[in-house]
Amino acid sequence: MTYKAYNIKSFKELNKEKKLLPENEIKEIEIASLVFPFKVNNYILSLIDWENYKNDPIFRLVFPQKEMLKEDDYKKLIENLNDKEKLKKAVYDIRMSLNPHPAGQKENIPEINGKKLEGSQHKYKETILFFPKQGQTCHAYCSFCFRWPQFTGINELKFASREVEVLIDYIRANPTITDILFTGGDPLVMSSKLLRAYVEPILKAKIPHLKNIRFGSKVLGFWPYRFVSDPDSEDLLNLFKEIVDSGYHLAFMAHFNHYKELGTEVLEKAVKNIQNTGAIIRTQSPVLRHINASSEVWEKMWKKQVSLGMIPYYMFIARDTGAKHYFDVPLYEAWKIYKGAISKVSGLARTVRGPSMSAAPGKIGVVGVSEINGEKVFVLNMLQAKNPELVDIPFFAKFDEKASWIDELKPAFSEKFIFE
Repeated sequence: MTYKAYNIKSFKELNKEKKLLPENEIKEIEIASLVFPFKVNNYILSLIDWENYKNDPIFRLVFPQKEMLKEDDYKKLIENLNDKEKLKKAVYDIRMSLNPHPAGQKENIPEINGKKLEGSQHKYKETILFFPKQGQTCHAYCSFCFRWPQFTGINELKFASREVEVLIDYIRANPTITDILFTGGDPLVMSSKLLRAYVEPILKAKIPHLKNIRFGSKVLGFWPYRFVSDPDSEDLLNLFKEIVDSGYHLAFMAHFNHYKELGTEVLEKAVKNIQNTGAIIRTQSPVLRHINASSEVWEKMWKKQVSLGMIPYYMFIARDTGAKHYFDVPLYEAWKIYKGAISKVSGLARTVRGPSMSAAPGKIGVVGVSEINGEKVFVLNMLQAKNPELVDIPFFAKFDEKASWIDELKPAFSEKFIFE
């Protein structure tokens, strides 16, 4: 299959030919896409059950919905459709109101010799995130993505960097760093030639304390042909092998949101090709209303991933940004979904951690619900933390059936949470 991407304009043309959606729904998607970036491709379109698209998880995954906007915001867009400047301001104002940088991302930009690494984040002492300049897009856009600002064209919202030499200097100067995570966007939208320009200097630097190289990517779910039949697929796989042969653990952090993404022959071939390089594939996803908010979906997804040799890694809580109100799953419900799924898989799939909130102080896990001295409480745990001394220390919050983020919870048996 040859890659073909569609923006809202070209999809409208395709729809005239294929008649996939009624015109009124196309208009609603078009208005929602003024705020939430829209891009889809021909492979993803082939995964959607168009006879039942309204309930199809892949359709919900990539097509912005009217309900993702608050009613007043949607009306504001409608009212200003015919005034270009007012519409532009309305879109900007709505985006700014949606918490475009959750969990204090702008506070995690590292610095060396008085210079900020604007395309990097260093929140946890072991891991630095790097955003390659040419990787700040994806093969398609997830409607829930917490990095949606990367794709809006608003420069003040973007993370991106070309400065790999400064990055190497920073890693050398920080011996606690064992991992570098290439992220985005999606770094694997880049050609293998561009990716080499970032990776090879790191390999040649031979930094003794750097042990693990990770790629955070949705490409297996959105365009598995990247590892099968794209013109530079072979060279990309060779680069993976070179990383492994250089002595690094290569971790492919794959994003799968539903088991439907795991059901094609080309996906299985791509997974096998990656594994043949020596890379390890770990999987992660948030739990999302309208897409995967059931134990059955997660059970089936984890079992399929294990059968393909992948390692289930994280179940996240959708971050408090963008259309969170649309995808929201309360913490208690998310824990029940996790518990229902994890209890029906073998130990090989119980590697997955969650439900986890990636909040400002770190990754906060919902261990469960308990009753202590007659009080119903959430049992929480720091799976990862800015302050590593807090990792793996249980703490408690008052039970709240509707809460969906840490800032909606109140401490139990204490005046404050352990990270405050």
